[in-house]
Amino acid sequence: MNHDHEEDAAPPGFWRSRYAMGLLVLGAIATYFLLSEHRAHFFGALPFLLLLACPLMHAFMHHGHGKHGGDPTGHHAGEQA
Repeated sequence: MNHDHEEDAAPPGFWRSRYAMGLLVLGAIATYFLLSEHRAHFFGALPFLLLLACPLMHAFMHHGHGKHGGDPTGHHAGEQA
């Protein structure tokens, strides 16, 4: 009986590869230098980024409310009255 485990094993995902680790390290270094050199610009834009986050969160976080215009009683399809 020949058990070849190489065929059954799935290849590791991108985020477990050494290229992803290098990308993360490079991103961390770039973020450090951008924040250290452009701190005044970053903190000046921070209030506007917080204001921008409000409509974005409103738009993207309302997907779980269900379909509008459904049952007028307010019950979901799987609930018992």
